[in-house]
Amino acid sequence: MHDPAFPAYVPFATEPLGLMGSLRAARTNLLSILPELAVRQPMVSGRTGIRWHMVMEPGAIRRILLENVNNYPKSKATKNILRPAIGDSLFIAEDAHWRWQRRTAAPVFSHRNVQSLGPIMIAAAQRSADRIAASNGRAVDLMEEMVRTTFDVISDVTFSGEGSFDSDAVHRSIDAYIAAAGKVSILDMLGVPDWVPRPSRFTSGPVVAQMKQVADQAIVERRKRGASAVPDLLDMLLSGQDPETKRKMNTAELRDNLLTFIVAGHETTALTLAWSTYLCAFAPEVQDKARAEIADVTGGGPVKTEHVGDLSYLRMIVDEALRLYPPAGILSRTAKESDVLCGRDIHPGDTVMLPVYALHRHHDLWKNPNAFDPERFADRKAVDRYAYLPFGDGPRICIGASFAIQEAVLILATLLQRFRFDLVAGRPPEPVMILTLRPDTGVWLTATPV
Repeated sequence: MHDPAFPAYVPFATEPLGLMGSLRAARTNLLSILPELAVRQPMVSGRTGIRWHMVMEPGAIRRILLENVNNYPKSKATKNILRPAIGDSLFIAEDAHWRWQRRTAAPVFSHRNVQSLGPIMIAAAQRSADRIAASNGRAVDLMEEMVRTTFDVISDVTFSGEGSFDSDAVHRSIDAYIAAAGKVSILDMLGVPDWVPRPSRFTSGPVVAQMKQVADQAIVERRKRGASAVPDLLDMLLSGQDPETKRKMNTAELRDNLLTFIVAGHETTALTLAWSTYLCAFAPEVQDKARAEIADVTGGGPVKTEHVGDLSYLRMIVDEALRLYPPAGILSRTAKESDVLCGRDIHPGDTVMLPVYALHRHHDLWKNPNAFDPERFADRKAVDRYAYLPFGDGPRICIGASFAIQEAVLILATLLQRFRFDLVAGRPPEPVMILTLRPDTGVWLTATPV
């Protein structure tokens, strides 16, 4: 049991788990493989079939993500899990194949384009508030509600709400795929070559095929119909081209990136919002202060896109939620060539992990690290850039980070303007990570109109 003075957390392992113990832990909750040493030392190394290193020292992390980034591609295990579903999209691709896709997609997430999507985000938040109001004081699972809300946003942003794309079916397919294939295989932990099939992933083939067929059909139909009067994400991807090579994405490349954006574009923000509402209920004084700021900024009127920059305390809550519960709790890389990190030799083929969950709770980097304290982010410049990685960093920083932050602030502001959220006794959320860090039992809160 964790200390009730702190919001929900996963205790760190105090004893070595061994190969089979690590496998069992990784298949139920990846966070449980993280040792207590990971929040007290700059680097922890070991061998579980393959050599591995957990790196928590900001300077070494900077080397991995920025200075020597080409030496640390995404791990083979990560690619084994995701490639069948999203191909060689931006999330997985490396080197030149990644660079041209990034250049092609970057304009889609420009500041101007993201700002223009604010009204869609606010409209989805208002629909969510109406659904919550209909609960009439009964407990509501804010995780489920935020998944629905952010999926509304990504569907409208991607397909202009035209209804020709069954985004719910795609989401269900992705979830089914992760459930079947997303868990770590003992073959990955033993370092068995990629060409050896992972049995758990055979069962997911029909699910993936159906998901891709739906996306391909949407792309073909849009090509026939042409762009909307106000271009949506699919329109912009269809018209986009690499400014250097003039290359455009073919249907398979469009589909793989579209599926990546649909899943990542709502999953991470839904998690951030669910954890943020939980934290506001956990600390009522924080919630009251946020509500007062919203009233001051909006003058009692509706939340608008232009308010985002003035809701500084609300942004601090979002930042602190991302510190305590980073959606990507562990980043994994595979070293291509020899290197040295924290004075320790890295060999080709070694797995190099950035345990973001541990980094964000490291005792040398954060004061009272398990506590919920939004004021840590009152001066963002005082936070070491490589001690805080909710979206990664370096050239592969999440392309949709500004989209996610704006969406989280606008939706949270809309909800807090209308409700006071309170915890439900006996129903705490349980942080569990398989691919993302989710509240496994939901986030159950009561919502009282204010």
